[in-house]
Amino acid sequence: MAWQSVPRANFMFLHAARLQAHYATQWLARAARAYVPAQPHQRHISFGWDEGFGGLTTHPLPDGSRLGLRIADLTLAFLDQHPQAMPLDGRTDSEVRTWLGSHVAARNLAGGKLDDPLPYTMPDHVLTLGARYSLDEIGDALAVLSTWYSNSNAALAGVQKHLAARKLKAPPVRCWPHHFDLDCPVDLGRGRTMGIGYCPGDEFCDEPYFYISIYPEPFIPALPLLPPVGHWHSYKFIAALAPAHKIVASLDQPRDIAGFFDISIDAALEALRSRH
Repeated sequence: MAWQSVPRANFMFLHAARLQAHYATQWLARAARAYVPAQPHQRHISFGWDEGFGGLTTHPLPDGSRLGLRIADLTLAFLDQHPQAMPLDGRTDSEVRTWLGSHVAARNLAGGKLDDPLPYTMPDHVLTLGARYSLDEIGDALAVLSTWYSNSNAALAGVQKHLAARKLKAPPVRCWPHHFDLDCPVDLGRGRTMGIGYCPGDEFCDEPYFYISIYPEPFIPALPLLPPVGHWHSYKFIAALAPAHKIVASLDQPRDIAGFFDISIDAALEALRSRH
C-alpha cells in the first residue's frame, strides 16, 4: 500500500485520541487473553492491522470471528462471522462490558473471563472512573492516528519482508496492548535484539514515532548520523527515533522514512554484530 501523506495535527488532541484508543484496545486484549489459544512469547494477545476495516483486530476467536477496533471512530466490532458493531462514543466501559459479554455468550464463550485483571498498568485516565468515551474535539486526531497506523503497518511490513529475505529472524508485525505499538522484534541470538516499530506516543516522546531499538546498548560515539527525520535517543534506552513533527515537515515523507530505516537498521546490525 502506498504511503498516505500525514498532515499536521494538534498534538494535545492527538495525545487525547491516543489514550482513548489505547483504553479501547484493552477490550481486544481481554478477549484475546480469554479466548485465543496461547502462543509462544504471548503473541496470542497481540493484534494485527486490518486495512480494509481500518483498525486493529485479534487473532481468530474459537468461532472464527475476530474482535476489532476501528481507530478513526472508535468502533468495536466482531468481524467475519455474525458481524456486530458498537460505536464507543458516549459509552462507559461498563456499558462496553455489558455489550461485549452478551455477544461472547452468544458465541458460547465464558463471559467472566473478560474480567480477569490486566497484567500491566495502564496510563491514568478518567475512563477508569466511569467517564464516557468521547469523540468531541478528537475526531480529526483519531483520523490522523488511523493514518499513522496504516502507514506504519505497511512500512514495517516492507521492512520485515526485507529482513526475512536476508535470513534474519524477523516475525510478522503485530501490535502489543501494553504499549499500543506496532513491533517487529528481530532476534540475532546470544541475547542480542533489534526492535523495529512504530509507537503512537509515550512518556519518552509524546507524539507518534518510528524507532529502531538496540540491545545490548551500543557504544554511542560509534553510531552514525541519521537522516534529518531521525535522531538517536539515549534516555533509559538507546534507539533511533523518527518523530512525527519531523516526518510531517518532510517534503517527501516515504523517501525520508525509507532512508531512516535503511541507515538506522544497518547501524543497529553493525553495532550488534560487533558484540560477539
